[in-house]
Amino acid sequence: MAVSADPIDPSFPSDADLTLWWLGQAGFAIRYRDDLVFIDPYLSDVLADKYAGRRFAHRRLHDAPVQPAQVTGLSTVLCTHGHTDHMDLGTIPFLQISSDPLFVVPRAEAPRAMSRGVPLPRLLGLDAGEQMWVRPGLRITAVPAAHEQIELDQHGQNLFLGYVLDFGGFRIYHSGDCAPYSGQIDIIRSLEVDLALLPVNGRDPDRNSNGVPGNFSLDEALTLCREAGIPRLLVHHWGLFGFNTADPADLERDLANVHDIDWTIPQLGQPLTVEVPA
Repeated sequence: MAVSADPIDPSFPSDADLTLWWLGQAGFAIRYRDDLVFIDPYLSDVLADKYAGRRFAHRRLHDAPVQPAQVTGLSTVLCTHGHTDHMDLGTIPFLQISSDPLFVVPRAEAPRAMSRGVPLPRLLGLDAGEQMWVRPGLRITAVPAAHEQIELDQHGQNLFLGYVLDFGGFRIYHSGDCAPYSGQIDIIRSLEVDLALLPVNGRDPDRNSNGVPGNFSLDEALTLCREAGIPRLLVHHWGLFGFNTADPADLERDLANVHDIDWTIPQLGQPLTVEVPA
């Protein structure tokens, strides 16, 4: 992937087939040709108010790289689960001021999505194993996610999902908040992923016992890429909350000797371009 200077604007002329921007935490903007997709955008500060004065205060360590009300041409918003830093009641209504996106969420979390501002006519619920052509050129496959466990609702539907987005044959796997689980490697390998967006802030009993389930370690993310045949890795879910992050200097040090995977430590809001093979 290469750094470009494109803004988050699907109408901006570019020679790149596909451009990604990291929005912080697990959030991404992806533009494929003239189509703009957001995944897990947390662009507000509502969690700082909710957890003010508590041990794990959710104070932002950086500002949002884009204001949701100013985003135009947004076609699709995907939420991997119902936690507020992935399904943000402070972002969802404002994304609809200048755009009219379709919202894709776990079917088990459809009621929560509506309570956070998603209108029913613009809501699509998926469960693991289901696949949907959102429009020509964009196919979405839902896969299970374990945050830190696989959890189902009373109907047997997954509360946590990952998505594989197929942009004209180039496949991006966003795992959602996820740790390794049984059968994961086989599922992801079968989808022939080209680029994995994986959270690497790790997990521990202290955070989990205080309501903060965790994610892959960096070593686990690299293992998944190797065993599932994924050639490219972009690491995320660090740098937003001080109690639930990874040190980018440590990530760079530990990745410096990794030569079998094309890895990227993203910079907030800086575009990365990908050439999609014909």
